[in-house]
Amino acid sequence: MDIGVLLPTGTAQWGPADDPRELVAFGRQAERAGFSSLFVNDSLISPRIEALTMLAALAPATETVTLGTAALMPFLRRPIQAAQSLASIDLLSGGRLSVAVGAGFPGRFGRPLYTLSEVPWERRFARLDETVALWRALWDGAASFHGEILRFTEVPPTIRPSRAGGPPIWLGGATPAALARTGRTYDGWLPYPPDPADYASGLRSVRKAAADAGRMAEDITPALFISVRIDDDIDSGRRAMDAYVQATYGMPLGELEKIQAVVTGSADQVLERLRRYAAAGVRRAVARLGALDLRSQRDQLERMTDLIPALLTPADRASASEDA
Repeated sequence: MDIGVLLPTGTAQWGPADDPRELVAFGRQAERAGFSSLFVNDSLISPRIEALTMLAALAPATETVTLGTAALMPFLRRPIQAAQSLASIDLLSGGRLSVAVGAGFPGRFGRPLYTLSEVPWERRFARLDETVALWRALWDGAASFHGEILRFTEVPPTIRPSRAGGPPIWLGGATPAALARTGRTYDGWLPYPPDPADYASGLRSVRKAAADAGRMAEDITPALFISVRIDDDIDSGRRAMDAYVQATYGMPLGELEKIQAVVTGSADQVLERLRRYAAAGVRRAVARLGALDLRSQRDQLERMTDLIPALLTPADRASASEDA
């Protein structure tokens, strides 16, 4: 398993004196520390730096890390303009972009966003899949697209990404339908199940759907989104994570742990939990750090850095030694 980090782009993760321009330096620090990727999330509900703007700022400021979304909500943007923005970021980063997408959820994190975007809630999954198909067609040079929902004729030439076919596109979600769609058409899977056993069973379903569609298991990156807080004092660590969850979701930690992957505790306890996910099949993890200001975020980043060598495979460790 390799480890990436979710940048704290939301104002709920900033202290009163924090400067959001520090986020670029935060990303560079993570890259130097050995994190494999920098991810950002996407929303109109809570105030945050817009996802693609943040990635565009990181593209020339970093060199090797993957830049990703966890997860981008395509319905918030015009589909052709989004294809242009994503291709531009892929070019500016030298082909380092990965795009995890989602359709939103019922309740305050879903339907209101569709209203604000003037997009119908109905058939949202079909709209998501067609948007991804449109992006891929445009990145391959298509001049028109005719789906059930999205139809465009005489599309002028758009900018092409760094890589043929464009950046890999992952799907977030773990419903049976999402697992089947991931296996059939997506390049990666980015869920957040609380139990590693559920991850393992979901991954089996993804791979079966892939095989049924004539695809290879290795065509799909098995990834994980997980919230992490490392503290020597376990009780104070849980209190800090609870404050983070309350500020982010407006719910107690105990409720979030029922629906999302969350791990708190000592470094050894966090490492053991991550190893359980690795045994379940995870090869890329995106860690959201549970801290409510940039200084505390950097402290958690340093604590996570110490875990990276223990999660690398022998081949990865050998490669890292050669690079050093």
